[in-house]
Amino acid sequence: MRHPQIYLNYFFKIFIVTVTFYFTGFSAFAQTNLTFKVIDNKTSLPITSVTVTASQNRIVSVGKTDENGKYEFVTDAQGKIKIVCSHPDYETFQRSFDIEDDTMILEVRMRSSNVQELKEITVKAPGAVDTVFSSTRLHVEDFEVLKNGNLVLLTYSKRLNKGSEILLFDGEKILNTFPVPGRATHLENDFRGNVHVICTDKVFTVIPVGNSLKIAQLGKDYYYRYVAPILDTNGFQLYYSDFDRNYPEFSFWKYDQQDSTYDKFRTIRDDLMMELYRAEYKWVDSRTKLWARKMEQESGIDAEIWVGANYFTQSIYYKALYAPFFKASEELVVFDYYTEKMYRHNLAGELKSEVDITHHLNKKQTGWKSELLQDDVTGFVYGGYEKGGVSYLGKIDLTTGEVTQKYQLNFKYLEKMVIHDNSVYYVYRPFESPQKKFLYKERLPKDFTD
Repeated sequence: MRHPQIYLNYFFKIFIVTVTFYFTGFSAFAQTNLTFKVIDNKTSLPITSVTVTASQNRIVSVGKTDENGKYEFVTDAQGKIKIVCSHPDYETFQRSFDIEDDTMILEVRMRSSNVQELKEITVKAPGAVDTVFSSTRLHVEDFEVLKNGNLVLLTYSKRLNKGSEILLFDGEKILNTFPVPGRATHLENDFRGNVHVICTDKVFTVIPVGNSLKIAQLGKDYYYRYVAPILDTNGFQLYYSDFDRNYPEFSFWKYDQQDSTYDKFRTIRDDLMMELYRAEYKWVDSRTKLWARKMEQESGIDAEIWVGANYFTQSIYYKALYAPFFKASEELVVFDYYTEKMYRHNLAGELKSEVDITHHLNKKQTGWKSELLQDDVTGFVYGGYEKGGVSYLGKIDLTTGEVTQKYQLNFKYLEKMVIHDNSVYYVYRPFESPQKKFLYKERLPKDFTD
């Protein structure tokens, strides 16, 4: 844990001391009544029990702020006076100023320290809910679990698009934080384990280094063209997809970095959606058809595809494809819900086996959420289900492609789930509760993770 003094010089400029003068007459020998009002830098709420030390020449006055965040004292001396404000939960504030009147009111804004003390760590039984991160100031909007177990949290105080913060959290204390210089929407994790903050017009890569964070800005087009498509790696081989949410077909590829060769090993296509996608061309007006033909001549892409991408994808009938890919042990596993099969390939992309799958059928009865999650430590894959607001995890057998057993989570209507090292993390806030959105964790039962 870094001492707050280290941060003092860096953040000194953001502290604001406002001095209001009330002129009631002047006398060189009059006493000066000093009032310090200490408030939180972000919330502007008064801070109680702040130790205020005022020193002038050899005269020292020490006291604590009251319930209104105020501390008052009287001095006979003139000239400069130095104050130091300290509190266990805030960074130390200090400044010198001139005494220029017989009544002075000073507002001191203190910044919360980067360390958050939590409760004692206790070991809980499987199925028990553990509050990982809670705050009276911040909501947890999104999160990612790093390989070492630390978490990157996307948080906000009032509204996500009006100011968000990234926290590096080790489960006990906040190691580092920085305000997002843009309108953040969510977090994404790439194949290297790096976390990216996705904003409306830019992308920031968050790279934890020890207890600190390195931030790099990427162009959004660059990120989605060259980083996001890569799904996994096998050292010298990269596995990626050419997925485009505006087209009902895409393929999985293998790129060999040693000989720079590309190999396609699986194509996903929704035949019914493709038929409707192309048929949209028949129903658009003549002007739109002329535009689509012009685009076909310029690009070589069918006019029907231009119309489908720009019009049919905006309708309630279009759904982007979902065909999850996982690297499990020494295999590449693809779930194709449009052929209702699970395909297993070796690391060279060669097909080893295919089996029929049914765990996604009867959605109304089962509550299938079109979501598969992989534990990045154990490699196990789980399906997400929700029925009547109650969330379930179904363990997928990667040999048969079917659910072997289900586990019911404790809370209803959960937001984003991540599974890491046999524990499921999720964001939750009780219905109609003033509580902020907290991050919780449940350890999965042993018989569910064997």
